[in-house]
Amino acid sequence: MGLDDKIKNTAEDIAGKAKEGWGKATDNERLEAEGQADQTKADLKQAGENVKDAFK
Repeated sequence: MGLDDKIKNTAEDIAGKAKEGWGKATDNERLEAEGQADQTKADLKQAGENVKDAFK
């Protein structure tokens, strides 16, 4: 996995956490759900990259 992929996945995870936190703070369930979805997507991308690394 390239360093740029790690950075992108981490940035997406952090953005998702921020979105979720803002959604909770403003009682916006849609924004909170979007943040959780962003985090899940980043986690799945990270897992896929880890699988690719295992087969190198």
